[in-house]
Amino acid sequence: MARAKKGGKKSGEGKTTPLMQQYVQVKTKYPDAILLFRVGDFYETFGEDAVKASRALGITLTSRNNGGSDIELAGFPYHALDMYLPRLVRAGFRVAICEQMEKPVPGKVVRRSVTEVVTPGVTTDDALLDHNSNNFLAALAFGQHERYGAAFLDISTGEFFVAEGDAATVDKLLQSFKPAEIILPKSRLKEFTAVYGDKFYTYTLEDWIFTYDFAREKLLEHFQTQSLKGFGVEEYELGQTAAGSALHYLGTTENTQLAHITGISRLQTEKYVWLDRFTIRNLELIGSNHENGTALLQVLDKTLSPMGARLLKKWVLLPLTSLVQIRERH
Repeated sequence: MARAKKGGKKSGEGKTTPLMQQYVQVKTKYPDAILLFRVGDFYETFGEDAVKASRALGITLTSRNNGGSDIELAGFPYHALDMYLPRLVRAGFRVAICEQMEKPVPGKVVRRSVTEVVTPGVTTDDALLDHNSNNFLAALAFGQHERYGAAFLDISTGEFFVAEGDAATVDKLLQSFKPAEIILPKSRLKEFTAVYGDKFYTYTLEDWIFTYDFAREKLLEHFQTQSLKGFGVEEYELGQTAAGSALHYLGTTENTQLAHITGISRLQTEKYVWLDRFTIRNLELIGSNHENGTALLQVLDKTLSPMGARLLKKWVLLPLTSLVQIRERH
């Protein structure tokens, strides 16, 4: 009769629990997001996610046994999501929310699935939105001879714009639209940072997503059209590339309710006076340079609705060049 070796593992030791096996499977699909994993009446985070969440939210970091080893754990009650989710996103984290998709049954692991990925530029959560300002997601496509395509999409309002131009034009666009998040090809991140700095929240995607044929198909599929002539963007290949990549990105965040995005508009650069960051700051258009100062927007803003406030802000940051249109506006 063979003898058991001394120091051998006990039955079950070293095996990952079924719950953690499920967690790992889900987490593998969202490696760069903090995964809020619903367990009963709590959202739990594990491992490095737990460390990050504990620091960002000021919640207790503990550990739990996972088949013979310990793993970091931090969580909060499910009803506190509206309080904690905005804090995570404002801290610069992408957050994947994994819900229980069925009622718990004894002896069976509950089926779970990610229902939403919230990022700074992709949210419809009222707690995360400033209703007096747009929350734009920007996408950049890089062309030849230092030409760029840019798209700006606000998923909360359905506004969708495209433009093309050189680096200086894109810089002015970024200053005017102030996107909450910018997506761009992985291979172009260093180039982007060298030109525009690191002050923007950026997220990179595989380069193939920013190809014209793929992106255009996304646009045609979404708008259910044979061409984009009706939107006035048919000739803007780089603009289409940026716009299509933005729609693709929304799909990766589980945002599939996009029927309110009914059109896309070309930004006519000759129609506006494009202001650079220094002009916007020095003229104190939307923010004062002094602690108790007042910006121009604060003086002008007598609007009665969030829609009106957003429109006025656009007017301030994108002044018209046509005297006729200026007079019509006023």
